[in-house]
Amino acid sequence: MQLTMIEINQIRDKYQKMAVNKWAKAGFKGSIFAGTGFGKSRVGVMAIGETLKRDSKANALILVPTTQLQYQFTEEFTKWGYEDCVDRIEVMCYQSAYKLIGEHYTIVVCDEIHLGLSIEYRKFFAHNMYDRLLCMTATLPEEDEYREKLLEIAPMVFSLSLDKCVSLGIVAPYSIYCLPVELSLLERDKYKKINNKFVYYKYALGNYDAFNQAKLALSNPQSPREEKEAAVGFYKCIRERKAIIDFAENKLTKFKEIVHSNLDKRILGFGGANEFTDMLTDSVSPLAVAYHSKKSKKQKQAALDAFKDGSINVLCSTKALNQGFDVPDANFGIICGITSKSLSMIQRVGRLIRFQEGKVGKIVIIYVKDSQEEKWLKNSVRQMKNVNWIAKSSDIV
Repeated sequence: MQLTMIEINQIRDKYQKMAVNKWAKAGFKGSIFAGTGFGKSRVGVMAIGETLKRDSKANALILVPTTQLQYQFTEEFTKWGYEDCVDRIEVMCYQSAYKLIGEHYTIVVCDEIHLGLSIEYRKFFAHNMYDRLLCMTATLPEEDEYREKLLEIAPMVFSLSLDKCVSLGIVAPYSIYCLPVELSLLERDKYKKINNKFVYYKYALGNYDAFNQAKLALSNPQSPREEKEAAVGFYKCIRERKAIIDFAENKLTKFKEIVHSNLDKRILGFGGANEFTDMLTDSVSPLAVAYHSKKSKKQKQAALDAFKDGSINVLCSTKALNQGFDVPDANFGIICGITSKSLSMIQRVGRLIRFQEGKVGKIVIIYVKDSQEEKWLKNSVRQMKNVNWIAKSSDIV
């Protein structure tokens, strides 16, 4: 039996309060991991709101990765009845947090914390300028260094996976369709030549630990010249190989075909590079508009407004929609660019499964067969349910 919106909100409220309570019992310091659509923003709002209500002198800082999330968080406090606290809350992007060294906050909330763990951003945490700390993200960072640092800064106190959110009814059910395309003969020839060079440099750097060896070789002034050259060649091959995959012409053809077969849907398209995202957009113009980091603030807002009010049915992005995008009627996704990080996949799927009565999210992932991208894809979806490996677009049901 399908749950009503009231019942869904009651379930979400129960788990949100559970997350805040577990954080409080852990000494007001910890991380929560919950699938996109769970409502992590409200958890942060409750943690800050209750802290500020209990102490008229308390202040708060929210760190986010994008300006879009800055605006959203400010609106959330009014939405949930904490508008009296807004004048004691500062919202800032991670890249500006270095300006705050020496400041003190009663409570700090870090949204999408996996994007705030670089060596530069960590300087903020090193100065311990807070009494309470709440970190939030969809899942643990995949990099060992980042994962260990996060759990050191703020140990895990609450976790709710994306599929658990689906089973509870908090977010819409979904189906993923993995659709292969071939490289053209020219692309395939280029890819093979670059891949052969990649393997050569990989073995030159130690094969199984090549990534770390390349990093060390370039950071250590004492590294032998041959090792530095191998590291430079190694990274160059990675970039060139990914560029061929990202710009595969058959991806563009398949994207256009799928869009025109689903004109009744509200579609999000994801490219692997900004330039290819523009190509995806142009291929189905005037049905689509692009939204990515190379667009101006005015252009991005116009794109979001056009999609939200239904003026256009297709919104294409690269990474800019991975966080902070909330349009519940977006119900069909076409992913044409895959990375090695499964978190990126989880967040993109999350854009399509915001709860709406009767909604089922569909995500088509177009990948290059027999390439590194296929390996990344298998890794990205290995823990997801309802994944279908199909041979042609007509198999999408």
